[in-house]
Amino acid sequence: MRRPLTLLTGQRARLRWVHLILGGALFMPYWLVGTLIVGPLTGSSMFSASVAPQFGAYAIGLPLAALTSLFPLTRPMSVAAARALCGVAPDGLADGPARGRDAKARTAGWFTLHLGIGALVSGATLALPPFAVTLMVLPFSAGLRESELASFWGADRSGPLWLYVPAGLLMLVALAAVAAGAGAFLARQAPRLLGPSRADRLAAAERRAAELAVRNRLARELHDSVGHALSAVTLQAGAARKVLDSDPEFVREALAAIEETTRRTVGELDAVLGLLRQGDDGAGGELPGPDLASLDALLKAVGRQAELTVTGELERVPDAVSREAYRIVQEGLTNAARYAGGERVTARIGLHDEELEITMENPLPGRAPVVRPDGGRGLRGVAERARLLGGTAEAGPADGVWRLAVRLPLGGLPRGGGR
Repeated sequence: MRRPLTLLTGQRARLRWVHLILGGALFMPYWLVGTLIVGPLTGSSMFSASVAPQFGAYAIGLPLAALTSLFPLTRPMSVAAARALCGVAPDGLADGPARGRDAKARTAGWFTLHLGIGALVSGATLALPPFAVTLMVLPFSAGLRESELASFWGADRSGPLWLYVPAGLLMLVALAAVAAGAGAFLARQAPRLLGPSRADRLAAAERRAAELAVRNRLARELHDSVGHALSAVTLQAGAARKVLDSDPEFVREALAAIEETTRRTVGELDAVLGLLRQGDDGAGGELPGPDLASLDALLKAVGRQAELTVTGELERVPDAVSREAYRIVQEGLTNAARYAGGERVTARIGLHDEELEITMENPLPGRAPVVRPDGGRGLRGVAERARLLGGTAEAGPADGVWRLAVRLPLGGLPRGGGR
């Protein structure tokens, strides 16, 4: 007994009933337009007791509702109402305006169905309860049986008066059952008519891909900047500790390099964290950071173990390529500091035929490096940076040294910018 009662009068049923009444309220302007058209043809007013003009206006209002459902705001409003009142799972409905012919047609179908069924249920909700209550009170009120209201509803006719009470109750139960059934029907149709189309799924996939690209981009910046700083500081501190008593000049240089490295890294970290605080708008913009013009400071932080050779006019390199090239050199130096055991690192950067070439070499370590639990992300980040710019990256042992070779094309990126 409790389950049928819950289905008819529970919270979900009541919310769906409100959703239907909302549809009926939205249908009223279309129905009024229909009465203005039907009225002169039938010679009746909008408040006529005849059923035919009312349903005529209803039939005219439905196509008008379907036509106006093509406005972009129709689907977002319908989806919001269905989620809040119909109990439809949020992931089963689409977000944003309808895109494409199929999505617009399904949105029009839902809007017309909601308003059409809502108008009928709303009309019954307004008319049936007063009539049912009048029937139930009729056996106990002689004045009501003789009133014009009872005569208008046909409730003053002779018959067993006690039958009016269960008849009124059955009418109220039938109304609740119809409203619950209509609400459940709309809830089942919502995912099919308001669900995401192929265009919506493609747009959602593109948004997720863009968000993932931004996250990977920020992760690479943090890894390269902070990882290099920690490696450089560790290298300089370790070297200074070994010659603390014998070479004070080197110790002073190492401490100065540590100070400069940490100061620069804090600035880069603040810039990246600033983008995170700005949200999607900020993270989608241009990432700030050092470029090839800052290589001298980078090599100074590494110390005496690095040698750089530059050929060509690096001023011609677009800013986007210059920043990525700086990070690639930085990662190469970080790997060398971690694995080369203090051996000298040689780096060559040259601009040849609209292509930036980066080559870094260091002697192979005497013993195999310790394998990190996550496999390391540095070389993977170098490959991703090169690939995003349309270039290539190769790393591995060659001719007795560890070699990192990267080629970055300049074409396709505007000078002074480019993302």
